[in-house]
Amino acid sequence: MTRSTQSIFTRRMFLAGAAAGALAMPAIVQAQDRKTAKVSIGRQPYAAGNSPLTQRMINEKMLEKAASELGYDLTVDWRDYPSALPMVEAFVSGDLDIGMWGNTPIVRLLSQAQPINILTVGEGHMRMVLATRKGSPIRNIGDLKGKTVGALVGGDPYNALSQMLLQELGDADPRAFDINIVNTPTQAVAASLPEGMDASVVIYPAFLKANAETGLTGIMNSFGYTEAGYSGPAGEGEGHLLPGVKKSKFYPDGYYLHRSFWICSDRIVGDDSPIGQAFLVAAQRALAELQKVDPKNISQSVNKYWGLDPALGAKVVGDEVLFQRGWIWPTEGDAAAVSQISQFMVAGKMIPEALSWDQVKAAFGKAAPLLQKAYEGTGKVPDESGFTDKSAKDLRGLPAWQLDQWKAPS
Repeated sequence: MTRSTQSIFTRRMFLAGAAAGALAMPAIVQAQDRKTAKVSIGRQPYAAGNSPLTQRMINEKMLEKAASELGYDLTVDWRDYPSALPMVEAFVSGDLDIGMWGNTPIVRLLSQAQPINILTVGEGHMRMVLATRKGSPIRNIGDLKGKTVGALVGGDPYNALSQMLLQELGDADPRAFDINIVNTPTQAVAASLPEGMDASVVIYPAFLKANAETGLTGIMNSFGYTEAGYSGPAGEGEGHLLPGVKKSKFYPDGYYLHRSFWICSDRIVGDDSPIGQAFLVAAQRALAELQKVDPKNISQSVNKYWGLDPALGAKVVGDEVLFQRGWIWPTEGDAAAVSQISQFMVAGKMIPEALSWDQVKAAFGKAAPLLQKAYEGTGKVPDESGFTDKSAKDLRGLPAWQLDQWKAPS
């Protein structure tokens, strides 16, 4: 090789190496730009739909994988809570980033101007059963007059009871019927029906377990139907539609529009918004995967919490609004639940004044762009018409990223 040829060859090798280095740079920069972060998430595995959904996310590390796609090396601290109250306390104290609870504590915190953001629907349409002991003389809601009833005060079971009373007896306040309410801080307490309580309101997983083990007997449920122990104007036994439920603003959901929401701090929809987006993506992917699984097997994935045989567990799965819909996105109808419940809480003297519609929409506002990104990134399920499907058995409407078009409930 001549000196001239060698010089040319050397220059070409240098340029090729420089080009290869340039091509490698984006990958190096991308690795350097990755962010390491931690997130704490509270869930209620003894409740309903959130239990198998989050269990799937935990087992398959779905949140970590979704976060990695968005440039985060994420460590997730999943925490189990028996009810909403200790989770709310952890969140307010700054010890929890993401949590899930029902309308009542959400309304209370919003009314106190606490910095919470509604991320998406956690679960919904959970059946709550007015139950009593086997052989009890209490056979319908009118028989509760003068009795002691257990319910989670400040939570969905109490609100469900108040709506049953309103639509069937004409007043949402138990005191109007000389009904003494005893707080049941956990569903295990409600389902055990301790001495001194004549009846209680129990969420469906806990009721089914107690019904099988102790004979706890249902009288009626929050969907507006009678249970096996019912005897009264609607007939005998289970399956009769009670007349008052059709007067409810929440019908066809029932007397009460049960929705629990994932809420988060400003950080999760602000500085670390990819974490919020990743959570939404992971939840929707988990739901899509579970849609392909037999409901009996879904229930058995959380048998350590529900304690139900496959057939009974499948009933809980069948009630869940997320499994009925096939998607997690919050809608105008779900937001209406927050608004309407705030009005009922005023009547029950739990808060001084109802939330304005602007307050409710603002609670969904910061998460709305993340919801749209997650919706588009997971295949746009459902298509746009699915949000306003008139034949649906649940209240829905335009999604949160179209909240500028939401109309205040009448």
